[in-house]
Amino acid sequence: MSSSAGGNLKSAVAKGFLWGGMSNAVCQLLNLLIGVFLARILGPDDYGPIGMLAIFSAIAGSLQDSGFVAALANRKKVTHDDYNAVFWFNIIISGVMYVALFFSAPLIVDFFDEPSLLWLSRYIFLGFVVAGFGIAPSAYLFRELKVKERSIAQILSIVVSGSVGLVLAVNGYSFWGIATQSIMYVFVRSIVCWWFTPWRPSFKVNFSPLRYLFAFSYRLLITNIFLRINWNIFSFILGGNRHYTRVDVGNYTKAAEWMCMGSEIVNGMVNNIAQPVFAKVADDGERQLRVFRKMLRFTAFISFPLLFGLSLVAPQIIVIAITDKWIESAYMLRVLALWGAFMPIQSMFTNLLISRGCSAIYMWGTVIQGIIVLLLLVAMAPWGIEAMMFGYVIFNIMWLFVWRHYAGVEIGLSIYMFLCDMFPYALLSALVMAFTGYITCSIENLYFLLLSRMAVAAILYIVILRLMRNDELSEVVEFIIHKKRKE
Repeated sequence: MSSSAGGNLKSAVAKGFLWGGMSNAVCQLLNLLIGVFLARILGPDDYGPIGMLAIFSAIAGSLQDSGFVAALANRKKVTHDDYNAVFWFNIIISGVMYVALFFSAPLIVDFFDEPSLLWLSRYIFLGFVVAGFGIAPSAYLFRELKVKERSIAQILSIVVSGSVGLVLAVNGYSFWGIATQSIMYVFVRSIVCWWFTPWRPSFKVNFSPLRYLFAFSYRLLITNIFLRINWNIFSFILGGNRHYTRVDVGNYTKAAEWMCMGSEIVNGMVNNIAQPVFAKVADDGERQLRVFRKMLRFTAFISFPLLFGLSLVAPQIIVIAITDKWIESAYMLRVLALWGAFMPIQSMFTNLLISRGCSAIYMWGTVIQGIIVLLLLVAMAPWGIEAMMFGYVIFNIMWLFVWRHYAGVEIGLSIYMFLCDMFPYALLSALVMAFTGYITCSIENLYFLLLSRMAVAAILYIVILRLMRNDELSEVVEFIIHKKRKE
């Protein structure tokens, strides 16, 4: 590969991380602010019905995408017919899914024994129909590494939909406001993606490209379904178990939401650029290994202190932000945030396998992982929510070594390399948070306790890495200084 091509790829990766990091930080900040206001107006009982429907929304979303976004990103050359076939297929499948879910609503009500879900589900599932129009343009922006444009679409969607949700919540619409917020989010995002995409559909439809796209994507479709089940299985089990209430589902939904906000800052950076970048160097295994390890170290450098820190301050930040009526979700967040730190690393592995054409490995690994998680949670349900969460977190962390095995087969990533790239940041972050918690435990004022823990943990982490002459920290500092000089 020429030095020019290598420089272009390096520039694309840098810009992708920059825009991905900035946009995800902004998005999560906006989600935080909107979520705080909504949670102060609403309570766990209002979030319960939304949490119960989350697994159905997730599965339908996977069926709608059908893995075509990843399939288009992985092809060397994409034509108008490819995008056009995906666009019209998604329109058709969205309509079919909505009809099926509309008539399945009574079954959902019977399973959860929650009458309010009848028309709420029929309303919230309209989001699938709206989202169907935006998948093709989103795939175009993803393939072309248009991270900036996708970031703008996401930010505008959050602002508009969040504003609508807040207005409805203030006027007493409870979970109907949250449902409307989700529909407005996909509506605005679809419109903005269309605005930035030069491609336009035509009525002359050739569905033949779906054959070779589906040959790649059907495994991703099955995989994504099990991934979504894995992410939302808690709400489903809690909602369907008569030992738990709608309030329990609401508390878990809020804890998972806060964990995802923290994890998505890093996970969004990874998902925005990992697969397209890995695909561009897929023909050079040695170079792909270097790129992967570099991205892995940078991901661990950010993810562990951020999410372990969130676990440390969860009770303070939850009570201060959304009052003590959500205190139960704070304790759940402390546990979930531990897994949140590892989620971006799992995304690194799965994006690598996709870029290597290993969709079968990705599929079976995820299917087996999802089945074991389901059986584990069902078995542990009588022991209580806390035991279920610890089992869920520990198992998913251990499953990373399964993904590492297949990465080793593909690009030669050994266990030693994996641990050398990840473990130092995990260990340092854990020690820093434990020490910070110990020296601040006597502080009684919640506000001072929160600020003290954030400041002490951040200073300790940066100073120790600076003393160790850490490469990732040095590169971040150099990048910031260089940007300021250019400005």
